[in-house]
Amino acid sequence: MEAPAPVDLVEQLGFSSRLRQRRFTLLPLRGEGTPFTDSQGRAPGDSTAPEELADLISSIATVGVLQPVLVEEIDVADKAPAMRLTAGERRLRACRWGAVHKPDNPHFTALPAVVCPGPLSDEERRIWQLVENLARENLRPGELAAALVLDRCAVLLGKLIARGYKVPADVYAIDDPIARFSAMERIRGADKKCAAPWSLVLSRLGLQLTPRKARELVRAFAEMPREIAEEMDEAKISLNTRIRFIELNRGRAQAAQDIWAAVKKTNRTRLLSSALTAAADPTITPDEALAEAEQLHEQADSARADKLRAADSPVAADPVPFVEQRLVDNALTSLRLLTAALARGARLTAHDLASLRLLTDQLNGTE
Repeated sequence: MEAPAPVDLVEQLGFSSRLRQRRFTLLPLRGEGTPFTDSQGRAPGDSTAPEELADLISSIATVGVLQPVLVEEIDVADKAPAMRLTAGERRLRACRWGAVHKPDNPHFTALPAVVCPGPLSDEERRIWQLVENLARENLRPGELAAALVLDRCAVLLGKLIARGYKVPADVYAIDDPIARFSAMERIRGADKKCAAPWSLVLSRLGLQLTPRKARELVRAFAEMPREIAEEMDEAKISLNTRIRFIELNRGRAQAAQDIWAAVKKTNRTRLLSSALTAAADPTITPDEALAEAEQLHEQADSARADKLRAADSPVAADPVPFVEQRLVDNALTSLRLLTAALARGARLTAHDLASLRLLTDQLNGTE
């Protein structure tokens, strides 16, 4: 049986009244409020760290828990709510061990968790666990953007209903996530109490993603022609390169799409970023932009090959001279002045911006 698509999962997540109330919090690792597991019910004071958890414990000790666990909050008569773990037992066990054996490490003082009211049905629990896996995988940008917008729709829908707005069924049945959110935003109007901020959406999903990054993902998804977005997903085109594409696509759509078609034809998608940078100059044709990108990458590949050959050579080569310090100082001074001017609101021409980007790409290739 084929696994549900990430977008479908997030859509189902939004229609569960309990799952819509999930929140991010830090849970204690000892005493009242610490999560428990039905399957194994380990106490907080586990005295040994299983060998299979050693790498995870080391990772958490260094950078913390990168992905929150999932926890159901179960009401208990005359007692504090019980916290039942839904997903993340290895993270919980690793943190419990750290709390006992490394109490001075700040990463073992509390457990990051996404909590929702329980008890959950088996179907709700399954969906939630699958969405947690969605958050941990390297999703294609288009999939992740669509999932983010759908969850934002769920946040907005809940707030609209709570405030007494009537949301027609055909609005939240709109297939396109961007169109659905736009329709709900029209119902919201200027009511700020119904806003659906990205910080809330990301907290609900437990994603380690900044609001700025979420906005960039969704902007690229919204402005990219759907067919091209799917092709770029398959080709694993980065978000930064997609943003360059949509910047060119706004003013010169045909040029942007011609460059993408030419890059696909050569089957060298790594040329896309440099070709789009070159095409920011309106006097350059798509074919010229692609040729310039190919030349730039060939130069970078040749420089890397020369460096590898020199490193592998048994004969001691002459030391590579450093760039003259005066030249470096002058370049850095000019760049600082340029950065200050841009910070004050000054702008670069399209040609100058393209030249700077090409030089930056070339500089990266000589590292």
